[in-house]
Amino acid sequence: MLIKRPDDVTASEITPRALFEQRRRFLLAAAGTLAAGPALWAGAPGAAQAATAKLAPLARSPLSSDEAPTAYKSVTGYNNFYEFGTDKEEPAQKAGRMQVRPWTLRVEGLAANPRSFDLDELLKLAPLEERIYRLRCVEAWSMVVPWVGFPLAALLKAVEPLGSAKYVEFVSHYDPDIMLRRPVLDWPYAEGLRLDEALHPLTILAVGLYGEVLPNQNGAPLRLVVPWKYGFKSAKSLVAIRLVERQPATAWNRQAPSEYGFYSNVNPAVDHPRWSQATERRIGEFRKRPTLPFNGYAEQVASLYQGMDLRKYF
Repeated sequence: MLIKRPDDVTASEITPRALFEQRRRFLLAAAGTLAAGPALWAGAPGAAQAATAKLAPLARSPLSSDEAPTAYKSVTGYNNFYEFGTDKEEPAQKAGRMQVRPWTLRVEGLAANPRSFDLDELLKLAPLEERIYRLRCVEAWSMVVPWVGFPLAALLKAVEPLGSAKYVEFVSHYDPDIMLRRPVLDWPYAEGLRLDEALHPLTILAVGLYGEVLPNQNGAPLRLVVPWKYGFKSAKSLVAIRLVERQPATAWNRQAPSEYGFYSNVNPAVDHPRWSQATERRIGEFRKRPTLPFNGYAEQVASLYQGMDLRKYF
C-alpha cells in the first residue's frame, strides 16, 4: 500500500476540514472503547505508535517560520541520533527497536514539587501547537521542521523551580542492549540550558512532527527543541530533567570542549575548528545560503546574551 506523506500530497487531495473533523470525532470515540495498552502502539519500526489524533495541532504558533518545510522523508530519514549509529541513515533503520510506551519523564533537583510524569500527563500541561522551526546543525546543513509540541516553560512551572535553580540539565534514554555500546560519547547523552533559555517561549518539548507522533529516529516520544542553537543541543528521548545551580556538563562539550561550547548558539562569526559556519546548505537544495545569527531568531533571543562575549561563550 502506498502511503503519501505531507510533502507528497497535492492541495486537491486534501480532505475538507469539516469532513476531517467529523472523521476525527468518530475515531476518537472508537478509540475511547479501547484500553490504552500495547495495541495502540503496534506498527512498523519508526512508525507512529500512538493515537495520532491526540497530536493533531490545534493551531500554528505565531512564532513559526514562514519558510517551506523540508520534505518529510528527509526530516525522518537523515538524522543525528548517535545512540543508534553515527551515519545519518542508521537511526531510521535501527531506532524502531526502542519501546516508547509506557514512558516516564522525571523532573528532579531544585524544585518545590519535583515529580515524574507519564506521557499522557505531559500532553495535558499545555495545548499542543505546530511550530515550524529552522534546525541548523553544526555540520553546516539545515532543515525546516514542522514540530508539534508545547513550551518547556509549562513543565518547569508545574514543578516550581526554586530561586537557587540557575540551569536545566536534560538526560536522554540509554539502553545498551539496543543502542550503540561504543563510547562515541559519554552515555547517557546529556545537555543543558540556562534557566532563562529554558523558559523562553521558543523552547519547546516536541512530541510530533508533520502532525504525526514523533518517529523514534527523531527522538520519540519526547525531545527538546531550541531553534536558535545548533541541533545537537536538542536532546532526544528524554527521561530526566534536572534543575541545578551550577552549569551542567554536556555530552559534546565533554567530548571536545574546544569545538562544542555550552551555549552552542548559531553564530556564523565563530567557526568550528574544522569547517566554516558562515554558510549552510538546506537539505533538498544544492546552493548554499548565509548562516543567520541565532539561526534567524536574533530578534527574539539576542537580549538573553546582552553583554556576553559570544566568541568566548560559544
